[in-house]
Amino acid sequence: MMIKTRFAPSPTGYLHIGGARTALFSWLYARRHGGKFVLRIEDTDLERSTAESVNVILEGMTWLGLEYDEGPFFQTHRFDRYEEVIQQMLAQGLAYRCNCSKERLEALREEQMANKQKPRYDGRCRGQHVSPDEPHVIRFRNPVGGAVVVNDLVRGKVVFSNDELDDLIIKRSDGSPTYNFVVVVDDMDMGITHVIRGDDHLNNTPRQINILRALGVEPPTYAHLPMILGEDGQKLSKRHGAASVTDYREEGYLPQALLNYLARLGWSHGDQEIFTLDELIQLFDITEINNSASALNMSKLQWLNQHYMKTMDPVQVAHHLRYQLGKLGIDPSQGPDPVVVVQAYAERTKTLAEMAAQAAWLYRDFEDYDADAAKKHLRPVALEPLLKVREALAQLPEWEPQALHAAVEQVATAMELKMGKLAQPLRVAVVGAAASPGIDVTLHLLGREATLRRIDRAVDFIRTRAEDN
Repeated sequence: MMIKTRFAPSPTGYLHIGGARTALFSWLYARRHGGKFVLRIEDTDLERSTAESVNVILEGMTWLGLEYDEGPFFQTHRFDRYEEVIQQMLAQGLAYRCNCSKERLEALREEQMANKQKPRYDGRCRGQHVSPDEPHVIRFRNPVGGAVVVNDLVRGKVVFSNDELDDLIIKRSDGSPTYNFVVVVDDMDMGITHVIRGDDHLNNTPRQINILRALGVEPPTYAHLPMILGEDGQKLSKRHGAASVTDYREEGYLPQALLNYLARLGWSHGDQEIFTLDELIQLFDITEINNSASALNMSKLQWLNQHYMKTMDPVQVAHHLRYQLGKLGIDPSQGPDPVVVVQAYAERTKTLAEMAAQAAWLYRDFEDYDADAAKKHLRPVALEPLLKVREALAQLPEWEPQALHAAVEQVATAMELKMGKLAQPLRVAVVGAAASPGIDVTLHLLGREATLRRIDRAVDFIRTRAEDN
């Protein structure tokens, strides 16, 4: 049997982090078993579904690298098929028309709640003839008695009594099909063998199984994933910060780090923390998913992200860094190759957004010096050392790290200064702040012209401040 999984988001907002984990687990399961992964857009909520949300979902999947084998399929393109199945069910007696008014249903609900009963439709129209010409809905004729057993790959055996399930509406009075019905038809038509989804869908599962069995189809195997909580143990919301996949991209996380992090949210393989995608495909076992909720740990994600920034091919990391530089209005071609920036900053930063911000001085002149750094290092005592080192740097035949380091060191020795007493004023002069990679790397990345220009600016700054005082 060909394993076939699906990811079926509703385009009513962003691709949230829980959805991304569901997509990843579905993708991993299909890949491990040589199967297919389907992307389906469940857009039957016409009022809330938007083309913008569809694009955000597709962009998020592309950024994560979760390529799909079939799709994207859109439920709004399949209304004729849903109607065909509904007519088939009516003809076979699997469904019936119901003309109960909203007022009757509301009164029934209030009576049941007053009697501390679970609100459910009482089946009044099951045996009645309702004309197709009058306003009506169509309901599925749910089995009476017995139970639905869900052998869930994560939750284990879950039993639902059919007496707890009423006759589900599968077509509304306006002619539109309902969620639980269209999902069944889609899974049936697309040959889905394994449904991996959030456990908020668990209560839908017995209804869907009953419809599938009524249609003569063996239901898929289900796996319901526990939810993801915020770091405070509460349900995820915007107050927890990044909620969508695109938020994590904007904040400077690598997709490889986010995938590794999501895989470990509720699943583990011994004590291993770092997984390549190939390792995840080889090792992932859905039956090993913890059936309790997982909480976000942003420090763990940052640790993973820095690991990937340090160990991945710098060319790949630089591809993502260019995006962050562009967000700052920086043209990466107007400075050093971002690949060497990654090599210089990977140990010093935890996200690519942080890296881009810290490396901005390489691509454009800064407006102001860091006040504390200037006060400490750009003092009159630094004037002569800066003039001497400028002279030495200007005369270098080659602008290479080793030669740059030697030139700075020689000036410090000649002036009987500790290396830091020269390197720090020089750093503040060319960077605008007291922190940067090693001074030789800093000068090399910046280039001869910009270095000399910025030393001149620092000299003028020191002289002007001395005059003002």
